[in-house]
Amino acid sequence: MKKNYIKIIDQIQKIRSKNNVNWMNILKLAFKLDPDQASKIMKKINYDDKQISKLLNKLAK
Repeated sequence: MKKNYIKIIDQIQKIRSKNNVNWMNILKLAFKLDPDQASKIMKKINYDDKQISKLLNKLAK
């Protein structure tokens, strides 16, 4: 059973690595087309990520 978990996690990792490239391509495009608006959006994303991180810290204790 443990081996099956590792196999699934490996599959997730492979998909996420591809998706991270896609995400970075969108980010580059946004900053090329409208840097001011892209910066505002990134600020919002960063704020939300910090909120998520705080909640995860609560779960990890």
